[in-house]
Order: sequence, then C-alpha cells, then structure tokens
Amino acid sequence: MSAGWLRQRERGSRIASRFMIWMALSVGRPAARALLYPICVYYLVCSRQSSRAIRPYLIRALGRPIGWRDLYRQYHRFAETLLDRVYLLAGQGNRFDIKIRGLDLLKDRVARGKGCILLGSHLGSFEIVRTIGLTQQDVEIKVLMYEQHTPMIRDLFRDLNPAFADAIIQTGTPNTMLQVKECLDRGGMVGILTDRLVKQDQTTPCTFFGKLARFPAGTMWLASILQVPVVLFFGIYRGDNRYEIHFELFAEEITIDRRHRDQEVQQWTQRYADRLEYHCRLAADNWFNFYDFWEEQL
Repeated sequence: MSAGWLRQRERGSRIASRFMIWMALSVGRPAARALLYPICVYYLVCSRQSSRAIRPYLIRALGRPIGWRDLYRQYHRFAETLLDRVYLLAGQGNRFDIKIRGLDLLKDRVARGKGCILLGSHLGSFEIVRTIGLTQQDVEIKVLMYEQHTPMIRDLFRDLNPAFADAIIQTGTPNTMLQVKECLDRGGMVGILTDRLVKQDQTTPCTFFGKLARFPAGTMWLASILQVPVVLFFGIYRGDNRYEIHFELFAEEITIDRRHRDQEVQQWTQRYADRLEYHCRLAADNWFNFYDFWEEQL
C-alpha cells in the first residue's frame, strides 16, 4: 500500500453533486440510481489511471482475468454506496434491508460501559455501520478520518447532516489522541479505517493477496496504548437495498512489548490484513481503493 490515493484529485463538480442529492431526496432513489449508469461509464472511460490501478486487485481477488465489465461493476458499486450515504445521513436508513452478524459481542462491550476500537477498511460502507448498525445501541461513535483530501464531499455531507462533523476526529492534530481517549473513556467507540496511509504514517509490511504491501503501523500501537477491545467490522453492499454488517472480535486487548515493537506491530497488522483479504474474496466488488495498493513494493 502507498499513499497514492492522496495524489488523486477529487472528481466531479459541486453543482452536479448537489443536483444528485436533490434528485435522490426529491425525486427518489430509482431515478437517482438510473443516473449512475452514464456517470459510471464516464468514469470508466475517463479515469484510466484508476482503472489501471484497480486491475491488479481484481485479478487477485477474483482469481481470473478481468474485463471492462468487472471494472464497470467496481465503479457502479462505489457509486451506489455513495448515493445510499445520502439517505443514511438524511435519516432514511429504514429504506434498507440490513442483516447484522456478530452484534452480540458489541452489545456485551456496551453493557460493560467500556469503549472499543472499531477496526475497518474501505471495503464496503462505513456509513451503514455508523448510522444503522449501532444506533440502536445508543452509544457514541466517532470516526478517525483524514478529511482534507475530499473537501467537496465533506462539505456536502455536513450540509446534509450537521451532526456528521461532530462524529469526525481529524487525524494528525495535537488533540487527536486526546479526543480518541475521551470518547473511549465515555464508553464510546472509535472507528479507524486501517487500509490507507496518510502522509507521514509509519508503515509495516504485510502480505496481502500474495504480495507485500505497506499498512499503517500506528493503529495497532495506538490500540496497545489504549488497552481497549478491538472489533473488526465490514459493511458489505449486496445490491438493491441490501447490506450485511459483519462484526468480529479482533482482540480483547492488544499487548505489544516495546522491546519487540516493530515485530509485534507487524504480526498484529498481518492478522488484520488476513481478515481483510478474506472478506475481499467474499465481496470483491466492494473494494473502494481506486489506486495502486501495491505501488511502493518492498
């Protein structure tokens, strides 16, 4: 993995995005979804760099040669989840058919009043987890996120739901660690997407689909400092209005010996990479990293 996604500029115009939001909320989901077809054709034709970058992943995840239909499906899946995010932020989550697996382990942690880290990725939709999968638990959920890369989408979603901004903990600020700890101390949950590098992130090499890629090293070290349970989550889109949310216990506590820090961080991160690969194989079209994941090989 590299920080190559940071070099990809945000696509689309603010006017077009606002029109899509208006279409979704005023005209309806079927009409808005119909517009996704020509939009995705445009991206398939014009976003050649992204299409080239996603090919190695699809070949490995699908285990076969791929064609333009596979690439188109990837763009379309991403567009569908982005559109659904509008409805989720607008408080219309009841329009979706959502199956939740592993919710009991989260109920148990909430009952104890102890916070936990939700360890996720850009596989599927985090929004479906944040706004649907856990709202019934009446628990505070924050997301550790790097927002500067997509300011247009960030501002549009904040206009749609001002509470969206309150749920974000910005990475790389002097107060980041304090905000994370305060949320956990209140019994809340902090979501961290651990499959992308941000700027000067320290990295650790892990095998992912048979090749080495760099993953952020800081997440596991942070979890070891905070000494809270770590739960993996995946919000998989299954088409139409169907989502599956998977929760699985990663560790009750992550303990890392400072004398062997690099080695043990790598081992914990490899466990994460293995589970990510497993779920990628089950839902290859939900992978929304449109850049060369193995760019800076070791």
